[in-house]
Amino acid sequence: MAVTFQRAVLGNGLTIIGETDPAAHTAAIGFFVKTGARDEDSRVMGVSHFLEHMMFKGTPTRSAEQVNVEFDAMGARANAYTSAEMTAFYASVLPEQLPKATDLLADMMRPALRDEDFTTEKGVILEEIAMYADEPIWVLHDAMGEAYWPNHPLGHRVLGTSETITDLTSEQMRAYFTSRYSADNTAVAITGNVNFDAAVKQLETLCGHWQRTDARRHYSAPTAAELKSGATSSLGRAARTTFSLSDEKVTRAYRLLTAPGPASADADRYAAFVAAQILGDSGNSRLHWALIETGLAEEAEASFEPMDGLGVLRVMIATEPGNLEAAWAKVERELATLASSISAEDVQRVRSKVATGIVVAGERPEGRMHRLGRLWTYLGHYTPLEEELDRVNAVTVADVRALLARYPFAPAVVGTLSPGA
Repeated sequence: MAVTFQRAVLGNGLTIIGETDPAAHTAAIGFFVKTGARDEDSRVMGVSHFLEHMMFKGTPTRSAEQVNVEFDAMGARANAYTSAEMTAFYASVLPEQLPKATDLLADMMRPALRDEDFTTEKGVILEEIAMYADEPIWVLHDAMGEAYWPNHPLGHRVLGTSETITDLTSEQMRAYFTSRYSADNTAVAITGNVNFDAAVKQLETLCGHWQRTDARRHYSAPTAAELKSGATSSLGRAARTTFSLSDEKVTRAYRLLTAPGPASADADRYAAFVAAQILGDSGNSRLHWALIETGLAEEAEASFEPMDGLGVLRVMIATEPGNLEAAWAKVERELATLASSISAEDVQRVRSKVATGIVVAGERPEGRMHRLGRLWTYLGHYTPLEEELDRVNAVTVADVRALLARYPFAPAVVGTLSPGA
């Protein structure tokens, strides 16, 4: 029997979506909340990620230890994540354990939020921020967000800063939770060998009392990549805004370019994935052969991130400090010639690779759950896996060139992190 999509909406607005497959050997469930760093006030930056931690600290009826013990007893693969745009809590289990996993996750979604746990976890998160401050790529990525989206919540750091986390109060955290973690701002994705109607009935019992808050995301236009007057690259491409950081603990030089790309709902997103792979796939791409195989760089990659209402294209390299400018000159040359040099063979090769990745991720209920939850949170509608594969396989050389004409990796912000005091 083929995978079947089903959907239900509770009276309070909680949306439940499922891809049921009686032949599957596992089941998966995830709660996807449409809230993240971009939905935070600057004064409470990091509160979404803080709440992710607090969800595992216990509920009015379960201690943190009981939460962990119960997940372990049912053999669950359970975890959570926070991004700029969503927060998710999920578990994969054997089908007979799904009701228990549903009960536990639903309870976790209404945590106790105790002051003593808040105080303890604040120290944990401050240590996490300090740990990531020693990761060069993370440091450059955070600085890029602030430079690319100045004075806009899209530039917020997911972890927050030492200052915002230190100043955060439990009252602010609870207020954010109440406004954002509402029934009508949450989707529950269920996949695999499940009885969808029974799952909906259980969720109505567990979550039917959740409040509706009419939570909304504000789509104010970000001031993305504001270019410095008259600044141009050495190859005459579109202007680049630049910034530089130095750190005495860093031994390599890192450079990151960020430029506009298609949004998650844009039909051009498939061509953007293909273009990014042709330019900077880790194993066989323009940047790999120009930089990695020639020994000019140790890392060189391009990526595309579709987001809610917009997207970004990125290029990142890491190299010996003395090679940085020579390596970046090759990056600029590859960007300048990318559209004209793309062949049908390039597109076919990358289409096959992207399609393989989609299929592999969708072979298990856990992968389908993540895909289903993310797509619904971003788009609010269902796209079958087979349809997505068809769209990938339909991308042509002309599509990629049209994409690059619309999004030519410019205007861009280019950031550098190098050794130094």
